Amino acid sequence: MDRKRAGSRYIYRFGHAQAEGDGSMGEELGGKGASLAEMTRLGLPVPAGFTISTRACRFYLEQGAMPPSLEEELESALGWLELEQAQRLGGERDPLLLSVRSGASISMPGMMDTILNVGINDTNIDGLAVKQNVTFALDSYRRLLQMFGSVVLQIPKHAFDQASEGVSRDGEEASLRQTILSFQQLIEHRSGKPFPMDPRAQLRQAVVAVFESWNNDRARHYRRIHRTPENGGTAVTVQAMVFGNYGVNSGTGVGFTRNPSTGEKAMFAEFLANAQGEDIVAGIRTPMPIAELERTMPRVYRKLRTVTSRLEAHYRDVQDFEFTVQNGELFLLQTRAAKRSALAKLRSAVEMAEEGLISRTEALLRVTPSDLEEVLSPQLDFGNVELQPIAKGLPASPGSAVGQVALTADRAVELAGKHKQSPIILVRQETNADDIHGMDAAVGFLTAHGGATSHAAVVARGMGKCCITGAGGIVTDEVAGEVRIGEHTLKEGDWLSLDGSTGRVFPGQLTLRPSESFDNPFLTKLLYWARACSLTAVWANADTPQDAERASHASAMGIGLCRTEHMFFAKDRLAHIRSMILASSPAARERALASLLPVQQADFEELFRTMPGLPVTIRLIDPPLHEFLPTEVAAREELAQARLQGTDVENIQRLEELLLRVQQLSESNPMMGLRGCRLGIVHPEIIVMQVRAILRAALRVKAEGILALPEIMVPLVACVEEVRFLRKLIDATAANLFAEEDLFGQEGRRIGYRVGVMIEVPRAAACADEIAREVDFMSFGTNDLTQLTFGFSRDDAHKYLDTYLELGILKHNPFVTIDREGVGSLIRSAVRKAREANPDIKIGICGEHGGDPASIAFFAELGVDYVSCSPARLPMAQLSAAHTSIARAPVKSQQEKVPHGLRLVEGASLSHDLPSQIPSVFRSSSPSAGPTSLA
Repeated sequence: MDRKRAGSRYIYRFGHAQAEGDGSMGEELGGKGASLAEMTRLGLPVPAGFTISTRACRFYLEQGAMPPSLEEELESALGWLELEQAQRLGGERDPLLLSVRSGASISMPGMMDTILNVGINDTNIDGLAVKQNVTFALDSYRRLLQMFGSVVLQIPKHAFDQASEGVSRDGEEASLRQTILSFQQLIEHRSGKPFPMDPRAQLRQAVVAVFESWNNDRARHYRRIHRTPENGGTAVTVQAMVFGNYGVNSGTGVGFTRNPSTGEKAMFAEFLANAQGEDIVAGIRTPMPIAELERTMPRVYRKLRTVTSRLEAHYRDVQDFEFTVQNGELFLLQTRAAKRSALAKLRSAVEMAEEGLISRTEALLRVTPSDLEEVLSPQLDFGNVELQPIAKGLPASPGSAVGQVALTADRAVELAGKHKQSPIILVRQETNADDIHGMDAAVGFLTAHGGATSHAAVVARGMGKCCITGAGGIVTDEVAGEVRIGEHTLKEGDWLSLDGSTGRVFPGQLTLRPSESFDNPFLTKLLYWARACSLTAVWANADTPQDAERASHASAMGIGLCRTEHMFFAKDRLAHIRSMILASSPAARERALASLLPVQQADFEELFRTMPGLPVTIRLIDPPLHEFLPTEVAAREELAQARLQGTDVENIQRLEELLLRVQQLSESNPMMGLRGCRLGIVHPEIIVMQVRAILRAALRVKAEGILALPEIMVPLVACVEEVRFLRKLIDATAANLFAEEDLFGQEGRRIGYRVGVMIEVPRAAACADEIAREVDFMSFGTNDLTQLTFGFSRDDAHKYLDTYLELGILKHNPFVTIDREGVGSLIRSAVRKAREANPDIKIGICGEHGGDPASIAFFAELGVDYVSCSPARLPMAQLSAAHTSIARAPVKSQQEKVPHGLRLVEGASLSHDLPSQIPSVFRSSSPSAGPTSLA
């Protein structure tokens, strides 16, 4: 097609296996128009029609009028379509009827408007009846009046329901004729004008209405949810009608080439006999499984399977398709990339790659970190009790949801609160596009009607929320604010629990347990591919052996942060640390520390055993000492209670000393007080104990034949002199330890280690070059670096951050996504300076930003060696790192090296199966450690 010529046109035609435009013209023709043109080119059974481009919509929305040439193009296209169909729009016998449908370049299911059966009027209704029967013609006219009235003339839908309530039921034909008359009277009464009998006037008004639906409330809300552009506009596709309501040999259906909930490779579709497409999509009637089509029309079913398989192979993606059967003849009305659950995305991406339909890189890009978060979301915990559900429906979108009942979209928003603090379950007879704001506010949806392809199901899968549809026995009473589910009556605000994987509904507030999907074979495969192509390694923050076990199971490539103080809070250790704090002499303090050393050493041994051959970064004690003591209020109360009870003098004296020590350690601003490296400098004996525990643990596991790679990290440094002081102390402690005799046998008295710093203070970032010359690695603690750079308190910022975000003062929460302009600029400068001063230095990130996709992309740009995050976020971080690596430099081979010289063997757990493959940059540079090589 001549692109120059196309640029001056607004209408593109498709029919009889020839089409103007193709699937690559999504921006111009919208998703629907482009897919129809492409299917026509492929020779698939598509009703002829034409598409008015998105440019015409944008012109109309900007100018308030149609483009000057559009009327002439529209008449020309109508003339062509009449010849294609051998029918005439407005003809009295066998008239041409049209569907007018929206179609943006991005999929917005149900958010914009459609008008069917355009072209019927009082004059040609009898001529239409001759084509099939009177009931069909009258039913089609009724549908047009209702859709035209609600969409074009903005008459509320409930007004049509009320208008049809008084119609007598003295036979189907008589009832339909009365309904038509009632609808015409309603339209004239509400709009001030009679329903337009001119089919061309109907078409023009329908096109305008579809254009204007781009800016309806639900469409705008949908775009806000999915963060899509506001200025795209919608195309309008005008097609010759095909009728699923022709009789028993006709029907309508919606389907997917693979199961949209599970991803299973099997056509998943639903069918309604003698119905039009809106019946099934709106969820007004619960459809039947596609097996009904196979039973009643096997030839049509076989053709549908062949055609849809061809579509999936052509588009190389799971397809969501709509079809109509008219008198036994199949027609495709739409195909598009399917909205599917995260579980289905994961499985279909992996299986399509293994089938050779897409590459592994494409498979990785088709799954987002938020998809993995959804897959790994908690599930209902039934404990050991077999609970009986109060209802069961179709599991339309998997996952679990526990929340309070809301019966309308507005109530869902109200009950959820301004910041969605209360979880809400939206319960409806059926949802429609106008409920989008309530669906956004809810955590899950439950509907009495509709199938797995209804509006609620499609939107739920797109939002990643739990949804159960077609649950029988549900009757809502919005006025009374209650819902009957079987024998149970619930009021708004009562708790309900949904199991979206099975379709079961339970009363009350069930607890949620961690997902079992960590062992999902498709997740395992995808994450293996992700690690194999990532240029940035993903490590884990692990404070306990249990955390390390979870990190190892998730194939973390090391521990980037072990906060040793978390080990002190256990009940069997807190007394020892308090004894050390309360010690009145250095000797007493050393005795208390000596009792702590074995328990610290035991913890470190477990960390090294769990992560053999991988680096384990242990941060020396960081918080101020008062955090290990009770508050002053609690200490006073305990002392007062002891005096009141008249306990022994020795106990009262101990409590008085405790209160005095609490008062002495109290600080006005403990965030900037005696903590981190300052605590180690003031109380070096604590550092000596911890370094000995670390290195003794490493030597112990070495004696067992396990390679330990200890990294000792000094927190909260601000100047190079602090680093020099503590580096000297650490190396001296190591040298003394290695000089001791009979330490785990003669062969295990030396081991390599690394010393590094945590960059959390802006001054340290500014002086990164000086610090880098003194250490082997540095890791950015982005939580505190953000706190100190902004001057925001992490614990109190919620009081104003929401307001900042709503007003646009901040684009995002800086504690969630790294602030590139401020904090990020400090990190960028620090990385550059550190690399220039020490080219061999290893640089990592160990704040919670290490698990945030947007932040990982930024860190990868800076060329950091690794990011470290909590074990629960490892899968998301691993996929994010892969996405970033693919974007920066496409992977040439699936077997390329990953950071630090590690190579992956499919199916291997890095921490268990590859202990001999040591990071090549990991070398001992400690003078005390001698020439020990860890390569």
